[in-house]
Amino acid sequence: MRRNQLPPDPTAGDRRPAGFTVEVSGWRALAAFRFLTLVYAVALNLDDLGRVSSPAWCVATLAVMAAWSAVASYCYARPRLRTPVLLVVDLAVTLTTVLATLLVETPERIAGGEFTVPTVWASTAVMAWALRWEIVGGLLATLGLGVANVVVVSGQPTRGTVHNMILVLLAAIVIGYVAEVLRQVDRLMVDAWQEQGAVAERDRLARHIHDGVLQVLTLVKRRGAALDGEGRELAELAGQQESALRALMTGGSATPSDGVVDLTALVAPLAASPGIELVAPAEPVLLPADAAGELVAAVAAALHNVAEHAPGAHAWVAIEDEPDAVSVVIRDDGPGIPPERLAEAAAEGRLGVVQSIRGRIRELGGTAVITSAPDEGTEVELNVPR
Repeated sequence: MRRNQLPPDPTAGDRRPAGFTVEVSGWRALAAFRFLTLVYAVALNLDDLGRVSSPAWCVATLAVMAAWSAVASYCYARPRLRTPVLLVVDLAVTLTTVLATLLVETPERIAGGEFTVPTVWASTAVMAWALRWEIVGGLLATLGLGVANVVVVSGQPTRGTVHNMILVLLAAIVIGYVAEVLRQVDRLMVDAWQEQGAVAERDRLARHIHDGVLQVLTLVKRRGAALDGEGRELAELAGQQESALRALMTGGSATPSDGVVDLTALVAPLAASPGIELVAPAEPVLLPADAAGELVAAVAAALHNVAEHAPGAHAWVAIEDEPDAVSVVIRDDGPGIPPERLAEAAAEGRLGVVQSIRGRIRELGGTAVITSAPDEGTEVELNVPR
C-alpha cells in the first residue's frame, strides 16, 4: 500500500507504526494493566478467603473476572470488534463483579472499609471508555462505577471508597485527555504521509512526462519554428504547453493556502480573448486560493473546448456569488455536443471533460453539469460549495 492510500480512520487498521497511536499502544497497555490488576485482585482475595462470608462466591467472581479479561483483551486488540456494544458489556461485567461483593463479604466488613472483590481491576472498564470516548466517556464510566460502589456500602461511602473513586476519576480524565491528544497527533501524521505520497506520485508522473510528452513538445516547437502559417502557430502552442508542464513539474507543494483570492480577477484574463464575455458581480468573489485555482483551471478547460470544437463561436462566462456556494456558467452558441460524444471521448482517452472539468470540481466537493444539444450550443455549470 502506498503512503497516500493510508486510511485516515483511526480505527481502520494497524498499518501505521506499531506503538504510536492510541488504537495500538493504548489498547495494548490496557490489556497489560487488566491482567496485572487481575493478578493483584486474585492474590488479595485468596489471602483473605478464610474471612469472607462466602468463599464460593468469591472464587466464582474471580473466575468471571479472569475469563472476561481474556475475552476483552482479545476483542479490544481487533478494531472490528472494538464496538460500543463491547464497551457497554465491559462496563456491565465490571459493575456486576463490584456488586458481587455483597454476596462475598459480610455487612460488618463492608462497613469497616473492606475492598470490593475486583478492587483496582474495576478501573479497567473506565480506562477503556476513556480511550474510546476520551474525557466524556471516562466520566460516564466513572459515574457508573461510583453508583455501584455506593450500592455496595448501602449508601454510606467510607473514606476509602471516596478516595478510590477520586483516583479513578483523575485517571479517567488524564487518559481521556491523552487519547484525544494522540488522535490529533495521529491525524497530523496521516496528513504528512498523504502529502509525502502526493509528492512521490507527482515525481513519478513528472518522470513519465519528461520522457514522453515534454520531448515531443520540444521537438514540435523546434521543428515548427522553421515553418510558416499554421505550422509556426502550432510550434508556439507547443512551446507554451511545454513551459506550463515544466512549471507544474517543478512547482512547490500543492498544500492548500490559508489565504483567499478574488475569483473574478483570476477568471478575467481568460475572458480577454475576442468572442468571450464575462459577467460577474461588482464585489470581489472571494474563495480559498486552492479552490479558486482549481475552479479557474476548470473554466479554462471549458473555454479551451469551445475554441477547439466550436471555432468562431461566441462564449459567455457568468459568475454567481451565493451565500453557500459559488457558481460559474460557461455558455457558447456553437454547434453543441452530440449526446454520445462525451462517453466516446472518455473511452478514447480524451479526458478533458472528465478530468480537467468534472474531476477538479468533484475534488472540491462541487458539481459540474454539462448541458448540450446539436445546434443549440453548450452550457457548463460549475458549482463549488464554500
